[in-house]
Amino acid sequence: MARYPTVTLTLLIAAAGGLGLLAYGHRPARDHRPAAETAPAFVGREACARCHTDEARLWTGSHHDLAMQVADDQSVRGAFDGSLFTYDGVTSRFYRRDGKYLVWTDGPDGAMHEYEVAYTFGVDPLQQYLIAFPGGRYQALDIAWDARPATRGGQRWYHLHADEHVGPGDVLHWTGAALNWNDRCARCHSTNLRKGYRPEEDRYETTWSELDVSCEACHGPGSAHVAWARGDRTRDVIGKGLTVDLVDRPSAAWVSGGPAGIAHRSVQRTAHAEIETCAPCHARRAELSDGALPGRPLLDDYVPALLEDGLYFPDGQIQDEVYEYGSFLQSRMYRAGVTCSDCHDPHSLRVRADGNALCTRCHAPERFDSVEHHFHPADSGGARCVACHMPARKYMDVHERRDHGFRVPRPELATKLGTPDVCTGCHVERTPAWAADVIAHRPGVHRPGMPHYGAAIWSGRQGATDAARALADLARDADAPTLARATAVALLRGEPAPVAREALRRAADAPDPLLRLGAMRAIEDGDPREVVAIGTPPSSPTPTGRSRM
Repeated sequence: MARYPTVTLTLLIAAAGGLGLLAYGHRPARDHRPAAETAPAFVGREACARCHTDEARLWTGSHHDLAMQVADDQSVRGAFDGSLFTYDGVTSRFYRRDGKYLVWTDGPDGAMHEYEVAYTFGVDPLQQYLIAFPGGRYQALDIAWDARPATRGGQRWYHLHADEHVGPGDVLHWTGAALNWNDRCARCHSTNLRKGYRPEEDRYETTWSELDVSCEACHGPGSAHVAWARGDRTRDVIGKGLTVDLVDRPSAAWVSGGPAGIAHRSVQRTAHAEIETCAPCHARRAELSDGALPGRPLLDDYVPALLEDGLYFPDGQIQDEVYEYGSFLQSRMYRAGVTCSDCHDPHSLRVRADGNALCTRCHAPERFDSVEHHFHPADSGGARCVACHMPARKYMDVHERRDHGFRVPRPELATKLGTPDVCTGCHVERTPAWAADVIAHRPGVHRPGMPHYGAAIWSGRQGATDAARALADLARDADAPTLARATAVALLRGEPAPVAREALRRAADAPDPLLRLGAMRAIEDGDPREVVAIGTPPSSPTPTGRSRM
């Protein structure tokens, strides 16, 4: 996940005269009270549940609640009954003794050792197990328990890298850096986590307030809110003492009707506090600091991945495990003002309705949940909205994640760009050309041949001769998703054409931090003088004291 090393970003900010492309245009925190009052403490779920009983009830038993647990009879799902599992010539055994959950498997030295399971990690569709190591480290076993029902192939031990040789010394071995809990996993499975890495001693002093994803992981430390609830009205009246303000202001509603048959917000969304609260754990990103608190702008503390080769296909479809944020930013839903809790209950995490009923809350069923729209027999698999608009890919062998781009199927792009085609994903005996022809002859649906930002990203990845122009055009296309525009900017790295340099200048001075991130990616390895020339805002003094205005 750490694809953007902190040191690289730090050096770039220093090279740009301390201005920093991400910092320029930084949005200040909402709370400007004196420092002594802006450091509320974490109080724990029990304090929250005294007043918020319904929310606590919904949260109990959710994946957030069960994200990480002490290994005991209630939490362990795997068969620790003497079961054997063989991978790459190594036979591991899972068993119990004296109330402890134990594993006999290969250690970092290649020899077999007995290890005690300290914590469970996750619950469904798989569960991993954490082992304590010297230096404050916890390592996640790469043999996981498939928690799915046996009828779906579950209730078995399996290896996360079954098709590879991953032995001791390999970064992907369970004792290696890739499966280190402190650095790679803990942030999103616990509350108020501090990694506490001590580089001079190469050890961790990791701390947390609560073991799992509890109330304050999303709402921020709650002591000031508790004080407000007890009558202390010296606190922020709008946020009621909370550091994260998730209330929609001005208040809005989704209004049905209109010729398109799609609901619209009564007031345009101007803030994305909720999405940026979810994003740190639902995005492929790197961290810039240890112990970031919720409520701050995302790019103050994290660097989200752009549409990089190997992570996303050229048209933005998910490829590697990138979670949901990057896909959602590309969607029409996001542009329309939809947010996570419009579809998911934020406490139970369950979707707000089953099947197509979730979508027809905003999309008129007589128009969209019809054979004329989806071309498939009613109640068939192909008639499900998610089948065409949210195709799924499996990660960690058993975990299906749906693409949150809510895309219109574009089979003609599959041939041009080498991208997945959702139509022939089911109709495997057919070709994308067949699917494109079917769509072209259906009334009132998307017509093949419409422009798509994937073409420019593909040309940039391929180093095509016309790539600079195509990428520059995408970079300034205000109708394109900002994530795609930022990716286009980043792909201009090393392009000498004047059109590329101008695109970098515009992106470096853009109000949206994602575009500035794209510019940073493009110039971070460049000549320091070029970095300063592009990265210094036009109205700011250069390091020599002269203004670029």
